[in-house]
Amino acid sequence: MRKKRLLSLLLSAICLGTFPLPGRAQVRPGTEADSVLLVANQGDRDLSIIDPAVAQQIAVVPEGGVTGHEVVASPDGRTAYVPIYGDSGVGKTGSDGRNMVVIDIPTRKVIGNVDFGHGVRPHCVVYDRNRDLLYVTTELDQSVTAVDPRTLKVVGSVPTTQAESHMLAITHDGRRGYTANVGPGTVSVLDLTARKTITVIPTASIVQRISISNDDSMVFTSDQTKPQLAVIGTSTNKLKTWVPLLASGYGTASTIDGRWLLVAMPSVAKVAVIDLGTLRVVRTVDVPRGPAEILIRPDGLVAYVSCPPSNKVAVIDLAQWKLQATIDAGKYADGLAWAGKPSAQSPNGKR
Repeated sequence: MRKKRLLSLLLSAICLGTFPLPGRAQVRPGTEADSVLLVANQGDRDLSIIDPAVAQQIAVVPEGGVTGHEVVASPDGRTAYVPIYGDSGVGKTGSDGRNMVVIDIPTRKVIGNVDFGHGVRPHCVVYDRNRDLLYVTTELDQSVTAVDPRTLKVVGSVPTTQAESHMLAITHDGRRGYTANVGPGTVSVLDLTARKTITVIPTASIVQRISISNDDSMVFTSDQTKPQLAVIGTSTNKLKTWVPLLASGYGTASTIDGRWLLVAMPSVAKVAVIDLGTLRVVRTVDVPRGPAEILIRPDGLVAYVSCPPSNKVAVIDLAQWKLQATIDAGKYADGLAWAGKPSAQSPNGKR
């Protein structure tokens, strides 16, 4: 009787899909079967779609342009937006991108296009759920451009008054924006409602990347001339302090619980972990060569780190602070975004 009972339970588990069979992808705790990780591959000029449950690339979508660096997903997880920057690096000579492609994730096809009217080098795109708007940094216009995701029309512009406004972070309520202006070494503080510049904060000779803490009290950008991270207080719009690093930092991201800030350090293939209570580095995690961008998964359990020179995405276990896996993506894998159910998204898409 016992053997028959066990056999019956086993058959039921297989039918229900709860028993792992060889070749069947299992959904790990904290992930959803219909959630995917998106990676903008600069070198291949396409978008990787990665199954986070098995940590594998399952599809690529050609962008049809040269080339996308960053990506964001719509709140329903069905649509991806990829600005087409051009063939140059920030501040360098090359082509000037003028559009953003729209990709349907389920069918894996380009279904739309946003034309900015002239070459602007569109780069970082952020989805503001509060107003259902896309904000895109448009470097050559020294601005952030607002786009209606339903009509794919430009509906406004916010001046940054600075060259090379490369990356953007916005507050949870969507009222304030902060751009990292690479060559000028400044941070522009933007009133996104009134669509004007509030102030410009001198920071370093050259800066890269920007993020905001989960309580919106601090903004972070990396000094490219010294191994240190700038911490800006949003209540004063002034430089608050510097955090010394092992090597020059790049992309940053705060954990969901607000306790830690992760900082990519490309030259040493490590991610630094800063205690946001003390503003000190407390540990580092080894990752593949050239870490650049960091995305915290919405469940708070995992951080994804793109490593462009390695063509990989590192997966960091945030409970153990260890490298959990590496995912093969496309050539020069760069920008990251999470596409999932509305309940599994951060308030403003990519942050």
